[in-house]
Amino acid sequence: MSRFFRQAGDSDSDTEESDEELLTSGDEDAAAPKAAAKPAMSRFLRTAGSDSSSSDSESSDEDESEISDEEPTQKKKSRFMRGDSDEDSEDEDVKRVVKSTKDKRLEEIEATGKVMDNGLKINDWVAISNEFDKLLRLVQRQSNAAEPLPPFFVKTLLSLEDSLNAALMKEKEAKKKMNATNARALNSMKQKVRKTAKEFEKEVQQYQNDPEAFEREFTAHAQPADVVAPKPKKPKKSADSESDGEPVLDDRFTTVGKGGKAMSFSADNIFKTLKLVHEARGKKNTDRGEQIRILEKLLEVAVTSYQRIRILLALVSSRFDYNSSITSYMPTDLWLSAQHEVDQLISIVVADSSYAVQEDTEDYDELVERHPATESDGVVRIRGSIISFVDRLDDEFTKSLQNIDPHGTEYVDRLKDEKVLYRTISRSQAFYEQTSQPEPLARVIMRRLEHIYSKPDAVVSALESSLASSEITPSVTLASSATTSSLIHSLCVHLYKADNSLLRTRAMLSHIYHHALHNDFYTARDMLLMSHLQESIHSADVATQILYNRTVVQLGLCAFRCGLIKEAQATLQDIFTTQRVKELLAQGVHQQRFQQQLTPEQEKAERSRQLPFHMHINTELLEAAFLVSSMLVEVPLLASIESEEQKRKAISKPFRRLLDFADRQVFTGPPESTRDHIMQASKALQDGEWEKCRDLIQSIKIWSLMPEVVSVKEMLAKRIQEQGLRTYLFTYAPYYSTLSLSLLSRTFSLPLRSVTSMISKMIWNEELSASLDQSTGVVVFHRIEHSRPQQLAQVIADKVSALLEQNEKVLDIKLGGSGGWGDRTGDKGEKRGEQTQERRGRGDRTRGSLRGGPRGRGSRFAQGLGNQMTRVR
Repeated sequence: MSRFFRQAGDSDSDTEESDEELLTSGDEDAAAPKAAAKPAMSRFLRTAGSDSSSSDSESSDEDESEISDEEPTQKKKSRFMRGDSDEDSEDEDVKRVVKSTKDKRLEEIEATGKVMDNGLKINDWVAISNEFDKLLRLVQRQSNAAEPLPPFFVKTLLSLEDSLNAALMKEKEAKKKMNATNARALNSMKQKVRKTAKEFEKEVQQYQNDPEAFEREFTAHAQPADVVAPKPKKPKKSADSESDGEPVLDDRFTTVGKGGKAMSFSADNIFKTLKLVHEARGKKNTDRGEQIRILEKLLEVAVTSYQRIRILLALVSSRFDYNSSITSYMPTDLWLSAQHEVDQLISIVVADSSYAVQEDTEDYDELVERHPATESDGVVRIRGSIISFVDRLDDEFTKSLQNIDPHGTEYVDRLKDEKVLYRTISRSQAFYEQTSQPEPLARVIMRRLEHIYSKPDAVVSALESSLASSEITPSVTLASSATTSSLIHSLCVHLYKADNSLLRTRAMLSHIYHHALHNDFYTARDMLLMSHLQESIHSADVATQILYNRTVVQLGLCAFRCGLIKEAQATLQDIFTTQRVKELLAQGVHQQRFQQQLTPEQEKAERSRQLPFHMHINTELLEAAFLVSSMLVEVPLLASIESEEQKRKAISKPFRRLLDFADRQVFTGPPESTRDHIMQASKALQDGEWEKCRDLIQSIKIWSLMPEVVSVKEMLAKRIQEQGLRTYLFTYAPYYSTLSLSLLSRTFSLPLRSVTSMISKMIWNEELSASLDQSTGVVVFHRIEHSRPQQLAQVIADKVSALLEQNEKVLDIKLGGSGGWGDRTGDKGEKRGEQTQERRGRGDRTRGSLRGGPRGRGSRFAQGLGNQMTRVR
């Protein structure tokens, strides 16, 4: 570089000149004249830092005179001004010295050690402490690059430990103590050296036993990177090739890893590379993507089944480690790769029974190839867990569905992957059945059951169809079971025999849910009552409580579809009383919860428990079923009650609240929402307009989401006719002495036999003070007027009965609900007493007394659900 362009900060030994000296041969430097190499610059244009030496200032006149007297024949051209011909001619004889990153790091480690030696000579422990920290950072980089520990570091550590002990002894004996800063640095170094020596205790021990062997091992490991192959001469580019633009291929490159170390993948060094990958796993600066690529290349060169199993176990774990965040989900491509590799792993261990993957195995050397012939029982047991991979695949799949927008196409595309996941789960079940491992078998069956228990038969058939292409199938499939109910029954029966109580509980709830989904109400109800889950569900984990809530809600919908209105209302009432339906079903976080200042951890846990969108139970349909059931139960009851005090006591408080709000409206427009339809239908039913009530209920659009919608609407029309008749009789009985049965039959479009049956039942239950005259076809009403003392006695009896029920409820709660269903029996007198309470509104209002009879049993069932439902969070 010309001195004319030199800046003020340039030193005498200019970097440009040093670079030119590296790139130029010695012969060329000797042949070039010195005068031509450095053109002169005027003293007046020279900057302050251009030449600080006196020799340049003295020889400047001499340089000017030489240049003016003779023409220079050769000039040293700038690197940037050289032509192609000059560059090609120089490349023929140039020998470049290129240092790898590892060599530079080793030189830096040695330089740091020399600085520490200088600090030891002057007893400067502050400088020693700083350089030791720098040395540890350099060694950490060496370790992150999967390179062995340098012998120089171990030697420095040992000498530093000896010097530190000597300095401490000298400090104790010295009369004049060192300054406070140096003393603190000395104590700090004592702790650092002790910690470092403990960390590298194994390497230090090896070095002390045989230093030469330690150094030879390091040299042998570093040899591939240190050996530099002779660089062949670069072929000259012809003018034709340059004009055509064809690239010149160069096969002189080799694959290098982190730190510039050459990497070779072959079947011989698979286990060493695996060990290096395992050691680097979990460290701070580890490149997870690079680890996955290394393991994929190792899988390509693997030869034996043992090698492939070991690599697949490490590869699947590395893919799961790639996304360590709890909140975000695993990328779909990584998930699919992991799923394919788990399938490949299962295929290997199933095809060759001499290899087994188990969680608990004896210790073995991971650097040595193992064969079945060398094992005692002929089976090579490898430490690993396929069920853990299956659990993680399922959890990541659920997490992705939680985070993807359910209203977009991406959600549907992601949901299609459930088929391959179900296939992997079933294949793992077949593997554990062959290897007779009961604990992981129960876990994988539970995973399989969770994918099919809440789905319709068509979806289950589609999932089961994926097993046709598998080379192994579990013992229980849809093809062998014929129906989905039989399939789920077989899976649940296997889990009932498991030792894990949590799996048994979840299997029972899933079984009940499936029965309720298929409208088998009585079987589902009996299973729930006999399991006594409502007594212990409050002590279960949150996920099981959510499953319990979903099962109870599905049971209520099942009762509604079957036309069991009272059972549906009693089952659904308790969860609607809490006003936290979405939260209890894990279908959303209630807005009022945020007023309680949830911590970020609690909010994350709450959101992580949310169910994927396709598993949601439609809350609007649920509310419609509950409000219609409450209307059919509450409206006849309101008509049968005479006193205002009893009218204020409601069976369904949510329904009564909405009804009271609708009664207070001055103007009522056409119904828009589901609630508007039901409230106007309730008013029509109270007025005896059962046809208007039927039309309003059947016009609700949400019924289209319910299976068998036609039969449900027909059932609702029939129930509205029956409850309309009951409401009419309760309302207008005081104004009639006799009433024609045929008139009632024509008014409510019911068969005469049905009208007679309903009135007879009301008379038997003492809800209606009347008698039937079948000869004339009329019902004769009897008026019973109570005296004032009788009315007061009736009020006192009602209050005492309510107090008794409240005390027994409190006692049940304190005793943990230990009472069973079989010990609640009663005679006809008790049954009549309970029916008398129902006539006065007490029986339905309190959901049955604790005494016997069919109504008491069903009411107690609902009460048990309510007690446990409110405890679920």
